[in-house]
Amino acid sequence: MPHLELVTQPPTPQAPDISLEEARAMQRAIVNLFARWGLTDDEACTLLGGIGLRTFSRWKSGDLGRTSTDLQARMSNLLGIHKALRLLFDEPARAYGWIKRPNTAFGDLSALQVMLGGQLTDLMRVRRYLDAQRGVW
Repeated sequence: MPHLELVTQPPTPQAPDISLEEARAMQRAIVNLFARWGLTDDEACTLLGGIGLRTFSRWKSGDLGRTSTDLQARMSNLLGIHKALRLLFDEPARAYGWIKRPNTAFGDLSALQVMLGGQLTDLMRVRRYLDAQRGVW
């Protein structure tokens, strides 16, 4: 009879923990970014995974609270989208406006319309597209 050996898998790397200070910096950056994108509070709440309007209003007034792992992932992707746009466009106005313009890559929907699907994967889809447009630099 053949001898069987147990094969072990290396542990899956964990996402780095985001400190309270880092999470609050992300919250402040998101509020500023959404203002530049010209989003409504309802759109903002959808992009943030369905947080309440009162919660987002508190963020805007500087009353920042705790964030879940899902919310941190959403903010990270949104800030990654912002970074990619700023690298792709020399003019900030073009970068901020791109989010609402129809795009053939998204079936003539805007990136905002795609992201308003409400799923984390919708944000990731837009981010992957922009990262691919930027190349590997």
